[in-house]
Amino acid sequence: MQDRLNGALGALSQIVLGKPQQLRLAFACLLARGHLLIEDIPGVGKTTLALTLAKVLGLKFQRIQFTSDLLPADILGVSIYEQANGGFRFHPGPVFAQLVLADEVNRASPKTQSALLEAMEERQVTAEGETRALPDPFFVIATQNPTTQIGTFPLPESQLDRFLMRLSLGYPPAEAERLLLSERDRRDLLARVAPALSPAELGAMQTQVRAQRTSPALVDYILALVRHTREHPGLRMGLSPRAGLSIRRAAQAWSLLEGRDGVIPEDVQAVFPATVNHRLLATSEREAGAPTAEEILAKVAIP
Repeated sequence: MQDRLNGALGALSQIVLGKPQQLRLAFACLLARGHLLIEDIPGVGKTTLALTLAKVLGLKFQRIQFTSDLLPADILGVSIYEQANGGFRFHPGPVFAQLVLADEVNRASPKTQSALLEAMEERQVTAEGETRALPDPFFVIATQNPTTQIGTFPLPESQLDRFLMRLSLGYPPAEAERLLLSERDRRDLLARVAPALSPAELGAMQTQVRAQRTSPALVDYILALVRHTREHPGLRMGLSPRAGLSIRRAAQAWSLLEGRDGVIPEDVQAVFPATVNHRLLATSEREAGAPTAEEILAKVAIP
């Protein structure tokens, strides 16, 4: 299994250059059966990362371009009357895919953003009174531009909490950017990439993630981190129990990527910033005093 994981990561790094940590986190997010939010400026490879993950993992891919006039039915699907059959037939929307790219998700209205909530949480959608299951695996990668840009609607807190991780790619290192400018376009190279894993193999790895051992002392460490956020005066509210579960699942996935059968504190520390930074809400009076994930890790001792 470890060779297969390393092969998939190697294939990813051939297309997305100079971002090994972000690639490992994105892969860990998928192994943990979570959803990923990528927040960054346009043009740094957010869409390419999503396309590469779908191709390397052999997943059915759909892209939804979020705009201000996008409607929930454009995501979920709609029933259309067919004269030949004398009745209505449901036409599934693009959300019925194994990996869905919600591109520039914060450019759509809050009503349309909320159409993803049930799909992300329950892995099913209810349209026109009928509940329909989504494919397995089902993974959403949403990209958003900085909220300071014109024409964006900030994601509500309930929507942010549905994402296991939030990443930022940033500009590539100088040598990686030189390769980008010297070689063929990454989309051309992506067309020649063969899947490194099958959906069945991915499902087996996701099952293995849930079986990764977490000792009582490790659980105590996660609880101490969560409790620290609840007691910090610079935060409007602390991390929820769901956030604690997200930290554990992400750490289990990271430990599998590292070739271990159990979680150690370093696994928690590796995934903690990506898992909690979008969940830490500063108080309006003391925004300057709000801690970052890195500061919380520095304050809380390992049991």
